[in-house]
Amino acid sequence: MPKLGMEPLRRKALVEAALKTIGSQGSLDVTMSDIAREAGVSPALAHHYFGSKQQLLIETIRSLLRALRTDAATALKQTTTARERVSAIIRVSFHADQFAPETVAAWLAFYVEAQRSEETRRLLVIYARRLHSNLLHALKQIAPAASAAGIAEGTAALIDGLYIRQSLRAAPLSIEASIALVEDFVNAHLLATHAPGDEP
Repeated sequence: MPKLGMEPLRRKALVEAALKTIGSQGSLDVTMSDIAREAGVSPALAHHYFGSKQQLLIETIRSLLRALRTDAATALKQTTTARERVSAIIRVSFHADQFAPETVAAWLAFYVEAQRSEETRRLLVIYARRLHSNLLHALKQIAPAASAAGIAEGTAALIDGLYIRQSLRAAPLSIEASIALVEDFVNAHLLATHAPGDEP
């Protein structure tokens, strides 16, 4: 029987092991035994805590989303202007933990799984909507509403596209280069839509 107080630690270790195992293989075709071995526990214990591989995968996605939400909240608290908030959201999207090759590979594996798993698709839709909403909320304060919507959509698409490019590993951009590329996109579109009275 697992020791009292160990469950949160074991669950966290299994989620981290799932992320690493999926990322290193670039596929969800891993077994609970593979994940348990990486976490240093028995397959029986992994099943005890999560019931099935699918439930462990869902918790792994939720873990990634929680980390993004926490990082975004922390970064946004440190801003004072709408433009700073846009930059904070962009930078959080390319946080070192999220943009690591194994994590990027895991994200893409989850997107593939979303084509057949409604629960996975729902979680990824939540991520996409949250990113767009955060960007739009800040951009509407410095650009006309219609333009802000287009810039938010384009920025989110560019972030997702850079993740796909990163997964190819052929010519990956650094974190700073990726951020700069997205910032250039936002700056160019804000300049084109800037009107008197808007926040610079």
